[in-house]
Amino acid sequence: MKVLVIGANGNVSRHFADFVKDHDNIEEVAAIRNMDQAPFFEERGIQTVYLDLTKHTQQDIEKIIKDNNIDSVIFSAGAGGSGDDIVMMVDLDGAIKSMQATEAAGLKRFVIVSTFRTGREEIEKGYLRVYTTAKTYADEWLKSRTNLDWTIVHPGILVNDAGTGKITTVPQDKPLEVSRQDVARTLVAVLENDSTIGKEFEVVNGETPVDEAIKAL
Repeated sequence: MKVLVIGANGNVSRHFADFVKDHDNIEEVAAIRNMDQAPFFEERGIQTVYLDLTKHTQQDIEKIIKDNNIDSVIFSAGAGGSGDDIVMMVDLDGAIKSMQATEAAGLKRFVIVSTFRTGREEIEKGYLRVYTTAKTYADEWLKSRTNLDWTIVHPGILVNDAGTGKITTVPQDKPLEVSRQDVARTLVAVLENDSTIGKEFEVVNGETPVDEAIKAL
């Protein structure tokens, strides 16, 4: 499986690159918006392509997918802290045109890394309101306005601690921490398990091995 990772230079995605660089069945193509980021991936034998979601069109993304014989897409881009306009261009419009490009290219598999909680209630709480709004409507578009084989991953509070390889997908009363490394492990497991198609779930630190937790969804 050849997977295009949009937002490949993010902290979660960098861990994903480390996990798949020697994977038997997953080959990454890393979409980055600054080619100065390329050496990290080149050192791991991972191909890079230039993609700036604030500048490139749906047709540009479709061309990247077709030219590189992509089989599936992970959207892990995020612009939190970059200003409300950039957040909307990346986390909402960027996500939607990536979905549209994936469909136009004839692909089905699309995995998106969302925020921990989305929906009207979360928007009205006012915390990171624009970011949460963007993620909410990107998720809803994926579920209701595409025919993609989607999976939506909702990580908890992201931390840089070394992963334990154990998570829980059981819904929590409040956001709990999760290692970025374990979110990356989760993304690998999602691609390995077609049973995750049409599923969305929260992921936080837990006691269940990642593979086991994902297979049980």
